[in-house]
Amino acid sequence: MPPQLPPLLRTWPVAAVMSLLFAGMLRPALAAGAPPVIVVAAETRQMTPLIQVAGTVISRTDSRLAAQVDGQVIWVAEVGTQLEAGAVAARLDDVLIRDVLVEQEAQLAREQANVRFNKAEAQRLAKLAKDNHAALSRLDQAQRDLSIARSELAAAESRLMQAREKQERTTIKAPFAGVVTEQFIHQGEWADPGTPIVRLVDTASLEAQAWIPVTALPYIHSGTRLGLTIAGQSATGAVRTLVPVGDDQSRLYELRLLLDGDGWSAGQGVRIAIPTEESRSALVIPRDALVLRRDGTTVFRILADNTAERITVETGIAEGDFIEIIGAVQPGDAIVIRGGERLRAGQQVTPTQQVSGE
Repeated sequence: MPPQLPPLLRTWPVAAVMSLLFAGMLRPALAAGAPPVIVVAAETRQMTPLIQVAGTVISRTDSRLAAQVDGQVIWVAEVGTQLEAGAVAARLDDVLIRDVLVEQEAQLAREQANVRFNKAEAQRLAKLAKDNHAALSRLDQAQRDLSIARSELAAAESRLMQAREKQERTTIKAPFAGVVTEQFIHQGEWADPGTPIVRLVDTASLEAQAWIPVTALPYIHSGTRLGLTIAGQSATGAVRTLVPVGDDQSRLYELRLLLDGDGWSAGQGVRIAIPTEESRSALVIPRDALVLRRDGTTVFRILADNTAERITVETGIAEGDFIEIIGAVQPGDAIVIRGGERLRAGQQVTPTQQVSGE
């Protein structure tokens, strides 16, 4: 049903009434009612000035397993292979080393026989020397030969152990559980000592790495809990370490953060909230209460007579869904959080208090 005009205007010419309608003079008279808005009370909270720093989720154990001896590669674990600690990651050809082992074992047997002979000779001459049947110089010579034989035996044992260790190291084993993420050398290629073979990453032990400015150093310590965002999800983590030596070029300091929970992957980007000042008391409202226009940032306060008052404010510290405001607003003031986009100063409204959890 169309709205009824006031009695006085019913006798006016139609053109005059339409003119007033376009001029907006009849809007209060034709209004269907005060629009509903949702309000929330401005409150005082302890807030901490924060900056957002980009970081990366990394593995605490990320190694390039290298060859320790030279040889031809005969097998390499495929990329994506999950290895347990001690599992084989690559093998080198050990044919030449096996030949050396045979030679060293023969040398060891020869030196053992030489020690036994010189020991028996020294014992025989010692008995003869008691009866003056042998010169003491001959006994001294035999004891010297025995000492030399024992030294040669120790050297042969050492060479054999080295050969066995060299053969053992043709098998490259995972020092920790992880996944193979790269192959640096392939089957059939020659590897020298120190040549990287595969990259092994522990995907179970993760942390966040970031670089922070010097201004944040006084407010971060080992164990400090910081908020962060990974893949759009909010989380927290504890500072494991803060390297107290800055980069020469960037003047930034490395931060390592232990992550709470599971489900993260190495290489993911992360944003960490870094404090730059001590916490302080601030008057805050939800971010949704801000009305952003070209002439500035405003909020609408609802007065006791349910009229809207437009107040220009400045913003300060932001933390989560709340933001500090600076202006003619007091704690407890009813601030419009929903429905303020189309309000006008002085407009009558129907306020509803925000329900907790909305």
